[in-house]
Amino acid sequence: MSTIVHPLVRYGYAPLMLLGVNGAGIALAASGVDKAWLLALLVAAIALSFAAERLLPYRSVWNSSHGDVGRDTAHTFVNETLILTSVAVVPALAALVAGDGIWPTDWPFVVQVLIAILVADFGITLTHYASHKIGLLWRFHAVHHSVTRFYGLNGLMKHPLHQTLEMAAGVTPLLLAGIPVPVAAALSLAVAVQLLLQHSNADYRVGPLKYILALNEGHRFHHLKWAGIGDVNFGLFTLVWDHLLRTYSYDPARRFTSDDLGMAAKPDYPVGYLAQLAEPFTRHGACTTTSGEHAENRSDAASIGQAPPSRV
Repeated sequence: MSTIVHPLVRYGYAPLMLLGVNGAGIALAASGVDKAWLLALLVAAIALSFAAERLLPYRSVWNSSHGDVGRDTAHTFVNETLILTSVAVVPALAALVAGDGIWPTDWPFVVQVLIAILVADFGITLTHYASHKIGLLWRFHAVHHSVTRFYGLNGLMKHPLHQTLEMAAGVTPLLLAGIPVPVAAALSLAVAVQLLLQHSNADYRVGPLKYILALNEGHRFHHLKWAGIGDVNFGLFTLVWDHLLRTYSYDPARRFTSDDLGMAAKPDYPVGYLAQLAEPFTRHGACTTTSGEHAENRSDAASIGQAPPSRV
């Protein structure tokens, strides 16, 4: 059975999510159906994610709870609700913008969604990059880097204030341009699907596209716990901006375990949901800035003989 299932997951899972699920979402959004159908499609995507991770795991142990399932479920529920709410308030926000905007409403719907994805990718990637350089932003972004395993749900394992900031950076230019609600709805599904793929424990392959698309093979390097090594591959949808920023990195020989993930400078980072929400506001949390993290992490990496992944 595995001789059939494994190749299907390895080479079929990513296209099914990227083209199948997103394609169905685009078709549904374009037809003007109730947004509940997009929510149902998201639930199906989450189910597919868990199934692929169990059929062909990158690390079998990452399929077992590390005492984090409840926490990650709470993060996912809150942050996905924020994404869906942002879509619901698009008409109200658009009303605040003078004029009709410059959105190309007469272009094919799928092209409009692709434009929205590229614009959002730019804003979110730059905010993500800044969150590793500016101490105040890092306090909130650190929540996401406390993960010690890679699986679909921890894509939305973020502090809600940082999630809001990232989405605002990605969506505000679209609002100013006059993005229609259906396009925004298709974009929200694409973001959720991308986060599932980017943090997936499924051992899938996309061939040369791994150098362009921001998927799990490259994103694992971003979660290396030694700062300065993990300060790479910031893109959400693509790695285009990383190539331009010279922050792209990949080593095909590198394999990851839980020992490689997390934050070396703060291994005792809170694991509970409410504790993680509060941590950025504590005196201790305020001291966890990028500069201090970088210095200590580089020292930790050197002491155990770790080297940065090769940059190409």
